[in-house]
Amino acid sequence: MISEILKKQLIGIVGADRYKDDIETIIAHSYDAYVVEAKADAVLFPLSTDEVSQIVSLAGANDIAITPRGEGTNLSGGTIPLKGGIVLSFSKMNKIVEINTPDRYAIVQPGVVNGDLQKALAMDGFFYPPDPSSFPFSTIGGNVGENAGGPRCLKYGVTADYLLGLEVVLPSGKVIRVGSRNVKDVTGYRLTSLFCGSEGTLGVITEITVRVVARPESVRTILAVYNNLDDTARTVSDVIGSGIVPAAMELMDKVVINHVEDDAHLGLPRQAEGILLIDVDGEKSAVERQMDRIIEKARANGAIEVKEAKNDEEREELWLARRSAHGVLSRLAPNCMTEDATVPVSKVPTMIKGIRAILDKHSVKAGVLAHAGDGNMHPVITADARDREEMERVEAATAEIFELAASLGGTLSGEHGIGLAKAQYLPLVMDENTIEFMTTIKKAIDPKNIMNPGKFIF
Repeated sequence: MISEILKKQLIGIVGADRYKDDIETIIAHSYDAYVVEAKADAVLFPLSTDEVSQIVSLAGANDIAITPRGEGTNLSGGTIPLKGGIVLSFSKMNKIVEINTPDRYAIVQPGVVNGDLQKALAMDGFFYPPDPSSFPFSTIGGNVGENAGGPRCLKYGVTADYLLGLEVVLPSGKVIRVGSRNVKDVTGYRLTSLFCGSEGTLGVITEITVRVVARPESVRTILAVYNNLDDTARTVSDVIGSGIVPAAMELMDKVVINHVEDDAHLGLPRQAEGILLIDVDGEKSAVERQMDRIIEKARANGAIEVKEAKNDEEREELWLARRSAHGVLSRLAPNCMTEDATVPVSKVPTMIKGIRAILDKHSVKAGVLAHAGDGNMHPVITADARDREEMERVEAATAEIFELAASLGGTLSGEHGIGLAKAQYLPLVMDENTIEFMTTIKKAIDPKNIMNPGKFIF
């Protein structure tokens, strides 16, 4: 609870117009795509690192929880203010500070939307590879907090692979800078990696320096259609196992295909049991050779049709189907839960078959999406959280999916983070000593547990 004295002090930092405790603003900033609900005591909109530092110092002195927030697009409960307190919204710290393509970096405030950075870089023939499906509206700060990925992660890697430097406000209010603007920097501990994926539990990120790369010379995109989901999955392991690394390799099952087609009328093949959307990019002749080999493998593994995008417009239409899938499915029921288990690519056929069997066993309504080329599975479950019996089936299915992933040498998350959704499953993939070590780090940096408390580390 925020006292009147503390409220006046906070207003003294940000002004009355950027301190909000009306119920509408609080509700709008107290949820994400996960099913758990909570309520902040106040929402603050800082404009600078100095303001953030002052806010965090006051919060620590008064044992008030702090939950950093971008656009709230995360899927695992990471931005839910479980212990109330202050939500720090970075919607007003949204400036692109610098773009330096000769030195291959960009500096941004945490509230910069991923898609806006992409547009700015495109004018110079560059791009920022991490591309979560929410890139048109998710923020770089949130992407760093969750170590976000996306379809291009297969070839290019996740957020941590492009993170050069950070400015961070620690729970004490002190400001530190870690990393630098250099593509190569092995000075001391790699603290950028410590904060990336920490989900706001260790500090508040107020500035981000990322590595950017030149846009590829050529891109080819195909849609491979299958009458058998097992054939779809086998194509994935065959292509990746041969040494070919597409820029993206996305899988959709029949449930997803039909719901997307019902909503968007994009001409997706309703009869298909599975489809693969595959991008290859790079030097033109290499792209031609790789895609020709991929098409051969797709047909050898049972593809009944292979459609190739003839131009950028057709390519964007194919990708629209994939990027709209979560939004389409989320409208089918009051609640939508997208899981994020990841397995070695050779285990993709086993994992997809197992997921489908588990969902059917528990009579759970779901479609299966996957960043299949890197083994990242996204079963999208639709349900009504008010129906206790249905949610018990959902929870049982979710547990079995994570258990299956762990048994195949996989892990709990490839890009969505742990948050609230998966905290109880950490022992499946981490031993007691490892969890204890993470707890030691948390307690050393945040002894009062004011930074996003109640999430995956306590």
